[in-house]
Amino acid sequence: MEKFVPGSRQRGFLGNSSKLYLHYNLTMISVAIQAGGESRRMGEDKALLPFLGETLVERVMRRIAPLADELFITTNQPETYPDFQVPLFRDILPGKGALGGLFTALSVAQNPVLILVACDMPFINADLLRAQVERLHTQNADAVVPQTSQGYEPFHAVYRCEICLPAVQQALEIGERRLISWFPAVRVSAFSPEDIRNYDPQLISFWNINTKEDLARAEDFARSGSQ
Repeated sequence: MEKFVPGSRQRGFLGNSSKLYLHYNLTMISVAIQAGGESRRMGEDKALLPFLGETLVERVMRRIAPLADELFITTNQPETYPDFQVPLFRDILPGKGALGGLFTALSVAQNPVLILVACDMPFINADLLRAQVERLHTQNADAVVPQTSQGYEPFHAVYRCEICLPAVQQALEIGERRLISWFPAVRVSAFSPEDIRNYDPQLISFWNINTKEDLARAEDFARSGSQ
């Protein structure tokens, strides 16, 4: 895989997890791939599973790299990863689940906007994410998250770091573990199924891999030329 070369960035910090961004461009984006899950049903790290000649996380990186001024992976097993030429970050607060992973991503991101995606979504959709970023700015939202009949999809979402980080931190401090527990504290713009279908008619962007059977079905689907 070619080395990812991030755009130029500058950052600063104020106090605990509060951020002060200096001389930034609002369009600059950090992209975090969350690979910190325990993969209980799979029995091994999903990010490193082979998928049509590359690892699953490499496929995700390749599909979303055009969006990123900065790209990194959050994982609690960095020692098992090949050299993907991107930074790897352990959870700042271990044992806090997916919400702790989001806290880590928001904390280390060097740009004001964060795209958070999961490592096990082989059909991650860059066009949909680009539209979500545009809505973040046009609606002055703090988070833009797809919402389907299954609920929110916070691992295919866009977050404004300066606002979302303290809200996530507060949720963790009161013992929350649910990834969307802090949503009422910020302005969330939901991307409806109708919105999503403009970029993903089959609604496959959120198809994630939990079992070997899921992996086989996704590879078959990709081989069919559908994605």
